[in-house]
Amino acid sequence: MKLLKSILVAIDFTESSDHVLKNSISFAKTFKSKITLIHILPDDIDNEKVSLLLKTAATTKLNEINQSITNEGLETGTPILEYGNYCDKVVGAADHINANLLIVGSGNKLKDDAFQLGSTAEKIIRKSNKPVFVVKDGQTLDIKNIICPVDFSKESSHALNSAIIISRMVDAKLVILSVYPYFKYNFSKLDAAQINEARHLEHEKEFKAFLEDFNLIDLNYETQVMGGDPSEKILKSIKKNKSDLLIMGTTGKSGISKILMGSVTEKVIREVPCSFITLKDEDVVVLELESKIQDIENHYNLALKLFKNGFFQESIQQFKICLDINFMHIPSLKGIAEVYEKLGDTDNTKKYKEMAERVLERIENMRIENEVRKQIKR
Repeated sequence: MKLLKSILVAIDFTESSDHVLKNSISFAKTFKSKITLIHILPDDIDNEKVSLLLKTAATTKLNEINQSITNEGLETGTPILEYGNYCDKVVGAADHINANLLIVGSGNKLKDDAFQLGSTAEKIIRKSNKPVFVVKDGQTLDIKNIICPVDFSKESSHALNSAIIISRMVDAKLVILSVYPYFKYNFSKLDAAQINEARHLEHEKEFKAFLEDFNLIDLNYETQVMGGDPSEKILKSIKKNKSDLLIMGTTGKSGISKILMGSVTEKVIREVPCSFITLKDEDVVVLELESKIQDIENHYNLALKLFKNGFFQESIQQFKICLDINFMHIPSLKGIAEVYEKLGDTDNTKKYKEMAERVLERIENMRIENEVRKQIKR
């Protein structure tokens, strides 16, 4: 089972790049991902000898780093060495290898403990259709608290899907935040406080309806609804909840606007004090099951993993494959019953529990029959 098949990591051989690589390896180990490295050289070097020396040095360094990743037990792709515009080449390579995630570094840490997002990272976020993971310089990626702002758009749905799975995989708490704009004006017949209270109630209803499409069973999460300026409230909530990772859509509605990268997203990612992942049209994590598994034990263990990580329907499918191999496989019957119980499907829960009981009874009868036959033979 793979959730995040391919990661493209952009490196420039600096100390900051070493930090990005270290965190990329840690992330890849969690999701059993393949890492492909990319480095960009300038294409305006007229001196052929200098250009060749740079290429040789960069190739050697890329291969050394690639080997160090292999030594960590991870799968690697062929390192990519490109010439030209850094942003265009990195974004293009992510599309070419069909990466699930593109990891880059951020700007440097400032004296007041804030961060300045580098212009290159910001350009990549703007141009990339792939999810982009920006690792903050100097921060260890020990993810305990994740925050995901949503505005009920398609883009925020992608963000929340990924946030839920990542939260399960790293055993982190997830805060799902939604912000509605305040009504600020007072007119003779209108009370701003009453209008905002009505907006709050309506927004909570919409929020609740939005969340019904997501699997939150057994997830360590809380929801927050705030009124006011979206970017200010998102940043405030990040600090209050001590979030280690922000996951958000870069386009959308209600503040996370419909243009290429909305003003809210732009302000948040420039000021956010933690690492973050931005998404447009694709989920970071996509479930991919290996089709070559043959034996019942592997299917059963996979079913247990899927169940643990909240992929309930997929776990049922794997349990049923076990039953196709052996229709009397009691652990799978009990496993299906447990999944349906989590889903609140009482009819199917009862059905599979009764099936397990009947199989147990049949096995017991067969055991007794065999014992009787042994006694007769004596």
